Amino acid sequence: MKKVYASKKKLILNHTLTTTNPLMPHRAQTLIPITTVTFPEIALRTRDAHKLRGYFGELFREHSPLLHNHLESEAGAEGATAVKFRYAYPLVQYKVLDRVPTLVGLGEGATLLTQLFLQIREVQIENDTFPVLSKHIRHERVPIGLARGDGPLDLIEYRFETLWMALNQANYRDYRSYSEQEQQAQLKRVLTSQLLALFREFGLWLEPHERIMVRLSVEERSTQFKNQTMVAFTGGFLTNVVLPDGIGLGKAVSRGFGTLTRMNNGK
Repeated sequence: MKKVYASKKKLILNHTLTTTNPLMPHRAQTLIPITTVTFPEIALRTRDAHKLRGYFGELFREHSPLLHNHLESEAGAEGATAVKFRYAYPLVQYKVLDRVPTLVGLGEGATLLTQLFLQIREVQIENDTFPVLSKHIRHERVPIGLARGDGPLDLIEYRFETLWMALNQANYRDYRSYSEQEQQAQLKRVLTSQLLALFREFGLWLEPHERIMVRLSVEERSTQFKNQTMVAFTGGFLTNVVLPDGIGLGKAVSRGFGTLTRMNNGK
């Protein structure tokens, strides 16, 4: 696998943000179900994650759009079926971590994985068929939301196990034209908005006195995505947000980008 790197630029970012919704009851942390499925005897490349998504999404297409994020609308006048995309946070994510194919389901996606993937007896990646000789499934309920403490010692450290694709194609072009200070401001907005989008997915809201705190330390890399060169990032961040191990943040989460590992226990 050829690795292409852009010139390194380390960014240390600090940001805080609050959000409220007067129509919603206050809830800054909750428990959600999460299911992790691994196939330890199959070895793939990190970039094969999107092929896992394609295989399982097609295999179980009729079961749920959560597996492929495609919503089929009614047939049009000419009989063609229009395909729409589900743009919410992906509740089923496909990853290759340390060469091990890994599937992560959250919320409704956790139940879906438990029901379907116990039935898997093989995995097909392009022209290769891998018999599933063993598979590990872990199902648990984990916290997500604002951490209980509010001091600097209560910040939790996370590392990106796979590249964090923070930018889409439009703001990637903006990013390249920005000064370093403007780039930092853009990444601050991006990470906090991604955390808030995750909060909204699970019905979490903050009171006016509550803040999301982030300290981001990342380095630029280049990656190929849909035949285009995109900026992505390695590194990690400190935050007062509790996140489940193994979930993703950013663009192309369902394809394995932006996978997080928690580095300390926090509170």
